[in-house]
This record gives sequence, structure tokens and C-alpha cells, in this order.
Amino acid sequence: MQDKLVFKTQSLVLNINPVVNPLTFPLDEWDRFLDILCVDRTYQKQAIITAIKYLFSGRYKSIESLVDENYNQNSELRERYKTIEDYKKDIQLPNKLSGTLDLATGTGKSFVMYGIAQIALGLGLIDKVIVLCPSLTIERGLTDKFNHLNNDPVLAASIPDSAVIKSANIIDASKTIFPGDICVENIHAVYSKNRTSIFDSLGFNKGEKCLVLSDEVHHAYNTIEGSTDEQKAIKKWKSFLTDTSYNFRYILGFTGTAYINNEYFNDVIYRFSLNAAIESNFVKTVFYTAKDEIDEETIKFQKIYQIHNSHKEVYQKIKPLTLLITRDIRLAKQFKEEFCGFISKTEGIPYDDVSNKKVLIVTSAKEHETNVKVHLPTIDQKENTFEWIISVSMLTEGWDVKNVLQIVPMQERAFDSKLLIAQVLGRGLRLPDDYKNAKVTVYNHDSWSGRIKNLVNEILEYEVKIVSSSLSEGDRANYHFTLHNFDYERTTTLVPTKETAVFNYEDEFIKLQSQTAEFPTYTEFESFKGEILTRTFNVRKETDTVANVVNHIYEAFRSLKYEGIALKLRDGEFTTQQIPKSTIERIIRNSMEAKKIDGDELTKVNKNAILSAFGTLLRKKPKSLITVRKPNPYFEISTLNRGIESTSLGNLRRDTTVFYTNDYASEIVDVKTGQSFDDIKEDRAFRGNFIDVIPFLFKTPVDIVFTSSEPEEKFVGYLCKKDNAAKITSWIKSKNQSFYEIEFSLTKASSSHTKPQQKFNPDFLILIRESGFDNIIVVEIKEDGADSDINKAKFKYATEHFRDLNKALKDAGINQNYIFHFLSPSNYIEFFDHLRSGKLVKNEFTSELDNLLDS
Repeated sequence: MQDKLVFKTQSLVLNINPVVNPLTFPLDEWDRFLDILCVDRTYQKQAIITAIKYLFSGRYKSIESLVDENYNQNSELRERYKTIEDYKKDIQLPNKLSGTLDLATGTGKSFVMYGIAQIALGLGLIDKVIVLCPSLTIERGLTDKFNHLNNDPVLAASIPDSAVIKSANIIDASKTIFPGDICVENIHAVYSKNRTSIFDSLGFNKGEKCLVLSDEVHHAYNTIEGSTDEQKAIKKWKSFLTDTSYNFRYILGFTGTAYINNEYFNDVIYRFSLNAAIESNFVKTVFYTAKDEIDEETIKFQKIYQIHNSHKEVYQKIKPLTLLITRDIRLAKQFKEEFCGFISKTEGIPYDDVSNKKVLIVTSAKEHETNVKVHLPTIDQKENTFEWIISVSMLTEGWDVKNVLQIVPMQERAFDSKLLIAQVLGRGLRLPDDYKNAKVTVYNHDSWSGRIKNLVNEILEYEVKIVSSSLSEGDRANYHFTLHNFDYERTTTLVPTKETAVFNYEDEFIKLQSQTAEFPTYTEFESFKGEILTRTFNVRKETDTVANVVNHIYEAFRSLKYEGIALKLRDGEFTTQQIPKSTIERIIRNSMEAKKIDGDELTKVNKNAILSAFGTLLRKKPKSLITVRKPNPYFEISTLNRGIESTSLGNLRRDTTVFYTNDYASEIVDVKTGQSFDDIKEDRAFRGNFIDVIPFLFKTPVDIVFTSSEPEEKFVGYLCKKDNAAKITSWIKSKNQSFYEIEFSLTKASSSHTKPQQKFNPDFLILIRESGFDNIIVVEIKEDGADSDINKAKFKYATEHFRDLNKALKDAGINQNYIFHFLSPSNYIEFFDHLRSGKLVKNEFTSELDNLLDS
């Protein structure tokens, strides 16, 4: 059964019958003109010829007749639209010879528009052309290009002697449009108070012999919200095209983003896709983020900065640019302040110099008008000092900037539809003159990578199953190991937990988490061709000095207006206002020593934990009720008996990832798909979700490992890194049910009612064998900050479970000890740092989630 039906975009393009009468339609006379205009860009020539044949061959009376012809011949169109009436009701400009040419940004739409206009005028098929666009920026660019082409003597000489109009006049709508004119105008001017030229020239049905070409036509088809004159005018664009006062018959749209949100236009008559443009080296190769090891804002800024600087080293003949995109103008302004502060601190230069000379904000706000009109047009030039562009997701097309080599969408909304993805990518596609093999890096959140991939990869998916099984033979079967567990006899007696203070007065320490401030990290980028590029970065977490934290606490206590709270500490009795700095520092140092934290710096998480502890000195934990349990005798569990686990390929389009080794042909026990694992693995739709691991680093006794979330996927990636695998004897990912079960009960905070016994299976069990002693690290993976009531219950009961199990095993003389942690991606660096150093098995690691849940 099919999991989901997705259509190949190319199959949705309407085919034009290429056969025309050469006696009445002498297109062959224009071959030399097209060769000179299009040079080696064959697709431009094909697009022009396709458009001319569609509009003027006489075969088609309207877009509907073209649809009728294609609907009967194309089974995928019939799959998408169950009836032809369903298809026709979605046509944007019905009852006209209308259609769209989908040409990827940077592939020369203006050449195609000019070619269509000149040939249509030359053949006498129409007598006027009006070219509409959404902004003054695009109007200026099109006018300049059309004039350049119109004044090219070689191109002019190639126009056939038989042409009705050999040289068109390029004008704007301030002048009356006469036969032989190509009028280039932005849609705002069409709806301004001074619309005399448009109406007088084309009104009263005089538009019948006028060809209308709409650049960036997706604006006309998508709803434009806003209150500015320009936004209102764009919203009326489609109404202008269908206005019966003009009675336009010939209407073509051009865009590189032929989507209404995620739906592909249903009137496309020619397509040259982004993928085809990249394959042909007409635009830059796009590498987008497929996997990011860590995604904190301060770390992300460092990565963005390092990528930008690497582009300076590689592309020395030009000035590389980075484009950073936000959701709206308000966030663009806010982000500029944050980013300028980062650049100022990183480069050690004044904030104002960064803000005025390095970071350019480009929006439709009045205050940024100078940036758009003065600085943006020259931003590719080295004399222009700006290197960073901040803009909003709905960018104004028409930028001919070629040096954008990194694009960073700062919020998911910038990539929440195919339309926006295509628009954002379009800003970085144009090739620099000096580097015809340039690449553009899209540093998006890795969870959005599937959306970018879908832009060029739309194929059928089928619901099939892949099965993960335990290996009973072969080298990796040696990774099986034995676990111990027990269950409980339970009583109904409930007792309150002991009240404890947040701040421990007896030991005078604060619970911190283990920390690693400086570390290497990687980001994996993937191209639309499936090429993988991995970049390694040396980054640093945000830290503060112990001295600054001490001063902050000291000054906060000194500023209290009331007398303060009396405290009995090791150094004496004080009120909070009287605590000396030395006492505050001693407590912090004791806390750091408890977690083996050296040096004078604290990560942001630990700093906040210290500030919180000092700020809540007398706050006590609420009372809770616990269930008294009595352990039964322990029993053994072999990883060989883990059982099978399966997933559908439909899940691979969502959260599931498959890890396997390149020895999979001899290892995989059972696929149960109706397809071979090879077929599934190589299917382009799923390649990003299949990760090949070197067998020597894949120290688990199952043939395939599934992960069902991004945090799990990242954790398995760490387990398979060389330095980490060298310290690990074996590991196994548990099933969700019926393998290694731990009992727990949940008491709602709002009531004393305890739910009946429940069970959970921790995600990972990691064996580290040292001198014949087995350390089992048990890990439950969650998202950052996942401090729900159910996770607190799991943490509480699992901690007690392993304490009791360790005691029972020790008493029985069994050389095995269990260490349990809740873990989230924000602490993966510290976890594996402590694993490699041996501190993990010494129980000298605490995660942020451990602390959150133990409160």
C-alpha cells in the first residue's frame, strides 16, 4: 500500500504540440537570432519556441484546450485532479491563452522574455508588448537588459528581413504605447493615479493584440497581505490581467518559484528546473545543511562566521557575501543588533563600525531605503565595505548580486513553503564572473533539510517495512552482552519524601552539570546531487568568569532594601546582605570541584544554576508521595534476545533514520519489503535517512539501528565516532517495549493520586568493560529542557532502581555496575568528553536534564 503519493514536478508540465505549418509559421527564419541571443543556453531557445508555438500556432484557443489535450494523455495529471473540472477550476487565468514558464533564478528569464517579444512582433502576431514586474528594482533591471539587447548590432542584424517589426522601442508607461513598442512597467505604476498611458493605449479592448509578459508572476497568484501602496497593487495584479476593459488574450508569466505555497502551478508550459540548472553549471551548486551536531545560537554564529571567512580564502578574486534571513522587519532589526554585537566582539572593532560598514539591512522599511537604492546595487564590488546582508524572508526579486556564497535562514518560517525555499535560494544562485564552479552554502536548521530536498526530489513513496534483528553469527555477533534486571513486589503504602532545601547548607554546594567550554563540532552539508560535504568547526560555548558571577551575586544581595535572611554557614553567621565575596566564591568553587570543573569559567547553564540557587535560598521542594517497592531477585537478559523491530519507509520521510554498515549484504537478517535493501537505500527519496557506518565503529550486535528522532540520530552518530568507539566495548539501542524494562509510577502534581504501575525501556545501554568489570551506562534521550512530570517520575524511579540493582549485584559478587542518565543534545559534547576521559564510569558526570529532573 502507498504511504504517500508525491508527483514528479516535470510530469505536471503541460506539453505543447511541436508540429506547426512552416509555410504560415516560418520560425526557422529566426534560428540565427535565437542562436545569437541564447548562445549555449539551449533551454532558453526551447522556452521561446515553445511559448511562440503555444500562443500563435492556432492549435490552441485557450489554456483550457491545452489542458484537455494533456489531461487525456497524462496519467499523473489525472491522479492529481480526479476530474478535468477539478483541474480547470484551479486555472489562474481561464479562457485566455495564458501560461507560465518556470525558469530557475539565475538562468536568464529576461533573455527569454525579450526573445518572445521580439519574435512575436517580428512575425506580426501582435503589435504591442507590455512587461509587468513587481517592483522598481526589477523594472530598472529589465529595462537596462532590454535596451542592451535592442542596441546589440549583431543581434539586430540577425533579425530576418521578413520581420514586420525589426527594432522594437523600449519604453515605460509614462509614454503612450504605440505598435512596435515593448513597455516595461512595475505593477504599482499600473494602479497609480497616473494610469493614463496604460488605459488610453490598451483600454476599450485594444489589449487583444497586446502580448502581456509578467515577470515574477508568483506574486500575482499568491495572496499578498499588507497595507502599503506596493502591496495593494501587487494584490490587484491578477485582476488587471483579467480586466475586461483590456480584454488581454495572450498572457505569459515567468518565475523561478512556480508555487502557491507548496502547490505547483497547473499552467506551466515550460520548465528548466533548479536541479537542471545546477547540473548544467549555469548557476551555483547548492549545499544545504543535512546534519548539524549542535545548534545553539552562539555556536551557530561562530559557524556562520567561520564559513564566511573560509569563503574569503577560497574566492579571493571577489568579495564573498553572506545573506541572513529573518521572518519580518521587526526581527531583522533585532537580529542586526545581536549579530553586529557578535561581529564587534569577535573582531575587536567598534559596534558602530560594524553596523555602518559591515552589516547591511535590506527591507521595505522607509529607514532602509538608502540601503536598497545606494548600497545594495554595488554590494558585489570590493570598494563597498558591506559583507553581511540581513533581510526578510519575502525578498524583493531583482537582485543581480552574484557574490552571495552563504544563506542563513534564521527562523523556520523563512523555509516553511516551497515558494519561500525557492525564493531564498534564488538570491544566491547567480554565478560570479571569476568562479564558474562556485558553491552556495545554505546554513539552515538541519530539521528543515527535507523541505529543501523536496524542492527538487518529488517521487512516489511506498509503505514497506525494514526490520532490525539481532545478529547470531559474524564478527558483530561478538558484541552481544548480558544485562541484569529485576522487577518488584509493590505495596500500596505511600510516604512523603523528605523536605530538602534547594541550597544545601550542610555541604554548601550547588548542583552543577559537567561542562566542556571549547570543543570541535561538525556540520554536514548535502547538495541536490547527493554530494556530502562535512565541515569541522572549533567553537566555544558562552561562558562567564567565576569573578563576574561572584560580583553579580554580591551586588544583588547588597542592593536588598530589607534586612535580609539570616544564614548559618561555615564561615560564620550572616544575613544575605553581609555574605562576603570570599564565602560566595568558596561555595561556587566547592560546587565546581564536585563536578571536576577546572579553571575560572562557567558555562551559561552552570552560571544560571548558581544564580538560581543563590536567588532561592529558602525555597523548598514541594511534598510528593512515593510508592514503596520491594525488589524481586535479579535475572539475566541477553542482547541476543532483544527481538525484532520494524519501521516503514513512510517514517523515513519524517523522523526515522537507518544506520547500517557497508557489510550490510552479509549482515542484514530480514527486510520484508518486497524490495531489496539496495533498492530502498539507493532510492533518492530516502538516501539522506540511510547512514553508512564503518563496521569496526558500529559496535552493536544488531544488523540495523533505527532512530526515531533527531536527538537519537545525533547520539548514535556520536557512538560511532572513532575516538568514542575506541572506549566503548559494545552498545545496544533498546526497543520501545519488552526488552529492558523499568517500572515507575506517576503522581500528578495537582493531586495525591498515583497512576498504576507503568514501564519504560531506556533508549541506550552502553557497555564499557575495564579489567573484567562491566560498566553499563544507561541513557534515556530527550529533547533539551524536557522536564515533564512523567520524565521526573522516570528519573526518580530509575535512579532508585539502579541503586538497588547495583547493591544486589555487588552483594552477589557480580562484576557489573549501572550508571543512569537522562541526556539531551545540549550535553552530548560533555557526555562523550567524560566517556573518553574515564570520568563517566567514575560517575563524575551530571547532565542538565539530570539536574532539572532531580528537583
